This record gives sequence, structure tokens and C-alpha cells, in this order.
Amino acid sequence: MLSFRVVRHAYVRYNHSNSLGISFSSSSLFLVKAHRSINDHHGSCRNSPIRRNFSASSIFRKNPSLESEAASQEDIEKVVRDAKQRFRDTLPKDYLNEKEYELYERLYGPPLRETRPEDVGIDTHADMGPDAPRPNNEGTLLRELEGGEFEELTYEIDPRLRNASESEGVNEAFTESSEYDIVEKVPGYVDIVARSQREHDALQRLAQDFAAAEKQRVREEDEAMKLEEEYVEEDEELSWLPDQEQDLGDRTLGETHRFHRYTLDGRFHGSPVEISLPRDEFITPIRELLERTHLKHVKQAAESAFGGPGLPTSPSTPEGRRNGLMGGVGLPPDQRQMSEIEADAFLAGYLPPAYASTMSILREVRKRVGSEWIQSRLKQGKDGGLSVLDAGAGGAGLVAWEQIANAEWNLLEEKGEVSGPQPTGKKTVIAASDRLRHRLKTFLHNTTFLPRLPDYEHSGEMQGEHLDSGTKPQARKSFDIIIASHLFLKEKQDHYRQAILNNLWSLLDKDGGVLIVIEKAHPRGFEAVAHVRDTVLNQFLLPQSGETRVSPEEFNPAYHRELEQGHIIAPCSNHGTCPMYKEPGKSKGRKDYCHFNQRFVEPSFYSQMLGKQANNQGEVEFSYVAIRRGVPKSSDLTGPQATDLAFQGYERSEEAPDMQTLPRLVLPPLKRKGHVTLDLCTPDGKIERWTVPKSFSKLAYHDARKSRWGDLWSLGAKTRVQRNVRAGFGKDDGGKRAAAAAGKKPRKVDISMDGGRLSANEKNAIKDRRPKSKAAKERDLMKELFDAEAKVEAALDKELDEEAEAELEEVERQERRR
Repeated sequence: MLSFRVVRHAYVRYNHSNSLGISFSSSSLFLVKAHRSINDHHGSCRNSPIRRNFSASSIFRKNPSLESEAASQEDIEKVVRDAKQRFRDTLPKDYLNEKEYELYERLYGPPLRETRPEDVGIDTHADMGPDAPRPNNEGTLLRELEGGEFEELTYEIDPRLRNASESEGVNEAFTESSEYDIVEKVPGYVDIVARSQREHDALQRLAQDFAAAEKQRVREEDEAMKLEEEYVEEDEELSWLPDQEQDLGDRTLGETHRFHRYTLDGRFHGSPVEISLPRDEFITPIRELLERTHLKHVKQAAESAFGGPGLPTSPSTPEGRRNGLMGGVGLPPDQRQMSEIEADAFLAGYLPPAYASTMSILREVRKRVGSEWIQSRLKQGKDGGLSVLDAGAGGAGLVAWEQIANAEWNLLEEKGEVSGPQPTGKKTVIAASDRLRHRLKTFLHNTTFLPRLPDYEHSGEMQGEHLDSGTKPQARKSFDIIIASHLFLKEKQDHYRQAILNNLWSLLDKDGGVLIVIEKAHPRGFEAVAHVRDTVLNQFLLPQSGETRVSPEEFNPAYHRELEQGHIIAPCSNHGTCPMYKEPGKSKGRKDYCHFNQRFVEPSFYSQMLGKQANNQGEVEFSYVAIRRGVPKSSDLTGPQATDLAFQGYERSEEAPDMQTLPRLVLPPLKRKGHVTLDLCTPDGKIERWTVPKSFSKLAYHDARKSRWGDLWSLGAKTRVQRNVRAGFGKDDGGKRAAAAAGKKPRKVDISMDGGRLSANEKNAIKDRRPKSKAAKERDLMKELFDAEAKVEAALDKELDEEAEAELEEVERQERRR
């Protein structure tokens, strides 16, 4: 490229040479071309007022290929830089051409993959845009409330009035809209962030793909929900009816003709087996709350709070982690301090499995107690309903109870026994964190929130000397149902668990209140539930025989509690010692423990917490016990009598059995060719294995093959043997008892006075054989290093002292010679 100075010098020399008659050689041909180009430029600008003024830019305009090449190179670099900034390490399909992609690959390397909607935040900001238009047949009114706020009310417009008003004002509207009607388009997320038309088109395609995927996902969920609702309507149409109305002749379902009626009444799971979480009351509000935060961050917070991938310390424990972390839940609702992201993680990772386990237990309790207890309270009108305390489930227990109460209310409405609005009852939930409480308020209506359990055991009576007390003592609050989820396992000491149980028992209604205790399904969780069961049977309830354990003469109110009537609703059918918990306390090597499972349909946000892609079938396992206070057991049969009658079977019995006196399956049935083996917990307080062959009864064999874990069995068996329970080796003390029983040296303790202090040193002490933890090993290693360093320093000090003494002796020896 020729510079301006060179071209100007060539032009002057050329004009001067022409005036002198000098000719140019072929080597100076480029100057001639430059002169011609300048003359051509002057010729083109002859009509211009600044014809003689020229610059270097005129050369570029005359030769546009040079300028376009530089401009295109800058444009390519800008496009590549913007693509890297917008899409990071990904690229949309066909976003760059060949030259741009070559520069992109040379600068940044090849992209990792094709861009997805979540890479550019489309899934997070999908709701940015204009609101959906209101239907033509709806109108709105504003009603002023007491606090000065306004409430929007929606009403339906009569189609005839709407058509008339539209026909009268159509001409005027047409004339006005033709001149003044300007539609303002509300910009969306793509319109706001796009910096060029190319970016806008790419982002718009990603937004369309995301919208299509969301529609497909919602369509699939709706179809699955409709299919499940059809199954529920077909299979559970009569499951909520009272026992006296569930006659075999009135049943119209095909399933009832294949199973015995007592088999259906004793089922633990419903039909279908999977529990569907309520969409409007539970899933949709939680999903809307989680839309404010990217689910990737919620997943990271959930894994941090619940023990890592798979959420092992949530109410649901993954398959491979059931014998590892045997502690309580990682983020209980009574935790006072929760960050915003931790509250979202609680909603996404804690509530779905908590709802499934609580709903399964409440359904079993409702079957065993009966509908009359609930319906009688609902018939009381506005002040009716039952008071429920959710202590530990974070509101999931209240949502599950609402489903039970709504089903009972619908039955009463069909019978014509009630009308009007449904009584809400009293609902209370424990939620200590303000951030969690504000989130739960969005879908828990008419609910009281408490930061902790009320303590009536240590509160004084508000009567007498108090200034704010009346002449009558204030009535203590009580609850008809208390759902205590994951409260006992987190307490390591037995007296702490005893204090919580005393508090819960004081809150329970004395006339038929139900206490439900739920813990995680592992040996430590079962032991916590079994400890509660033994404590209630031995310290709170009268024995089934009615005889008191303490005579009236020895009874002392300071040490003994006045026993009451009551019984265990589920899962136990005996009121003696649990066959899997014969020795109280923590047991080492426990393999058999009482627990149950419940499958449920996972919401999409919960599946993402677990890292699932396609399968939405979840499962939660739990240990539980349900106890009723103030109502004795209806049957007078003893444990051995009830077991013998159940072994004979009620298949052809004219008298219906008491379902609470039937054995329960504590493990899945073992199906073999020609016979089925059932592991049952009998009313006699034993674990027995019953065998039902095909020759015993065709119907019993059929029902045994279709039975499930947790069902009550009423059709008998042909043989029965006692099954050995692998309950461990007693208390886990590190093997000290075994060593002592092996005849080791006698233990001796030497007591001595050291510096005025009394000290004891045990000889022949049994060493603790437990494996050391990582922290203990690190402490031992550091101690060894410090001891070794101290020994080296002591040796160096000794050497230095010896050298110094030697030098002093040498100096003294020399002085003596002088």
C-alpha cells in the first residue's frame, strides 16, 4: 500500500517531468498508475467545490477491497468475542460461519457441546414477558379491605350483554383503533439481553425449544396425574367408607371379586401402590417458590445439607447408604438459623418424602381407628374438626391430613349429612426459621406456626398469686393428632428422649388422642422408635389385663406416673416386648429391624435434587409407631389366642376379625413354586414364618402371592415355625464384655497421692477395640511427631550441655597450668 507522502511526491515529479519533456522508464510505471488514479479521482470530483483537496482516505474509497477486508476482520473478531461472552464454552448450532469458527477455534478451542436453554438463563427467566390475556368473558372489580388494601375479584360477564355491547361500539372502536390503537409489546428476556440480531435469533430458538420442552413435560405430568387419578377413583372408590358399609355385595370393583374382603381390609398400601403428591395444594406452590433460584444452586445446597449426592440424611435414604450414615435428618424444621438457599433446599429435598411417609401412616391409622372418629368431629359444624400438631415434618403432615379430612367430608356430603363450608380445625406446625416460615405460609393456610414445642411439664399454673390470672385455671391446649417426625433420633442421650416424650404426651388429648412417631429406616432409627414404644407401654399405659404394676400402697406421685388407658394402633398387634428389641439400647450388628416402605411419584424438582433424568418413581422407608391415648383396645383376646385364630384363618368365618389382632408382614413375601412364605409379627410377640401352599386354599394362596410388605394377614397358613431374629449382640461397647467373659486377668486399680492430688491407675484394663476415626488417627500421628521432636531436642540439649561442660573443664585445666 502506497503512503500519501510517496504518492504526492510521485505526482509532483511526474508533472515536473512532463513540463521538461522527460520520459519515464518501465521501472517507474507504478508512479504513472498512481498519477492516473489521482487524475481519475480529480475527474470524478470535478464538479465538487473541494476538487483539489485529496487525502489518503480517497485511495481506500477508490479501492474498497482493502477497507472491506479490514472491516470484515474486525467484525469477525467482534462476533467471536460476543459469542464467547454470551455462550461461554458452548455454541448454538450454525451460529458461526467457517471463517468465524476458525477464529473461534484458534482463540478458545472447540466448544464443549451445543448450547442448551439453561446455559443462557432461559429456564430461570422464562416467566419474563407479558401476562396472559384475560378471557373475554371475565371482568374484575376492586374491593377495599379493612387495612386500606384492595382485593381483586373476578366475575363472569353474561355473553348476551357482552355481544350487545360489542355490536353497539364496534363502529366507534373501529374508527378509533384505526387512528390511535397502538399495541405496545412488552419486551421479554430475549429482547432485553440480545445485543444483535444474530444473538436474538439464536436465543429465540433456544427459548422456543425450552417452551416446547416445558409444554411436553407438563403434558406428560398431567397425563400421568389423570391416569393415577383414574386408578385412584377406580380402586379406592370405597376405601374411605366405614367398615359396616364395605359389604361384599355392594362392591363393584373387579379387584374385590379376586381378593378376600379381609385381605383388602388388611392392606397397608393403597391401589395404586404409588402415592401421588397433591398438585394444587403441594407441588405447584413449591415449584413457584423454587423458580426464584436456579435448581442447580438448590441442588448444591440440598446435597450440602442432607449428606451429599442422593440426600442420605433426608427423610428418604438411598439404597446404598442405608447402613452407613445412621443419624438423624440433616436440616430439621426446628433449626433456628436457615439461609434463603437452605430454606429452598428444605422445600425441595425434605417435604416430598416426608409427605409420602406421613400420608402412608395416616392412611393406616384411619383404617384401624375407623371413620366415625373423624366424621363425628366434622359434623360439629364451624367449630368442628380435629386439632393437628406437625412436629418435625415441616408442614407435610398437615397437607397429608388435609387429604384425609377432605375425603371424609366428601363422603358426608354425598350422604347429605353435612352442608356448607368444611371446618378447618386447628393446625399447628413447628418451624423455627423465619425464612422457612414465610415460605410455608404460601400453601399452609389457617395454620399456627410455633418456633418450638410448648413445654407444659415445667410451666406453672396461671391461677392465684399471678396478676394476669383469673379465678379459674386456664385450660391447657391439647391436640387430637401429633405427628412427631425425626425428633428422637437426633438426641443421643436417653433422658433427652424421655423429656421430649413427656412433653409430647402432655400435649396429647386424653380422650382418644393419637401420637405418631416416625424415624428413618435403619437400626438406630428403629431403636429410637422402639425406645418410645417401650417407654409408653411401661410408664404411661395400663397393661391390657388392667392390673397396675405398682400397688396403691407403694404408689408415690414423685416417682410414679398415674397410668392411663390406651393401646398401640399400628404397626404392632401385641403390647408386650418387641421381638426385635428385647434388649434396650444400641445393639451392634443388628440386621432385622421393623420398618416399612412407601412408593410415591416424584415431582420434577425432587428428581433433579437426586440427579435423575427419566425415572420419577421414588421410595421412602421409615420406622413408626402410632399410639392412642385414653381408649383401650377393643378386643379381649390374648396374644396366643389371637395368633391361633389367625393361623386357622378367617376365610370362611362368619364373624369379622378385629384387624388389630392380626399378624403383620414385616418383610416382603417369599414366592416359590407351589407355596408362599410369609414372615409375620404375631400378636403373641414373636416373629414367625408361615407357609401357605396351593393345597391349603386356592384363595389364600392367591392372596398370599399378591400380598405386600406391611399387610395384615387373616387367611391362615398350613405350617408355622419361629424365625430367629438377627437383633445383634447386645449393647455396642467395643467388645469389652466379651473380653471380660473370656477370663482375662483381674482388673486392679492403684490409688496414689501425686503432688497432693489423688490419682488412680488401672492395671490390666481392657483396651477399646473400636476402629479409630480419621480425626483420632491424625491426633495420634501428631502426638507421635511431637514426641519424636521432643526426644530429638532433648538429645541435642544434652549434647550441647556436654560440650559446654567439656569446654569449661578445658578452660579450668589451662588456667591451672598457668
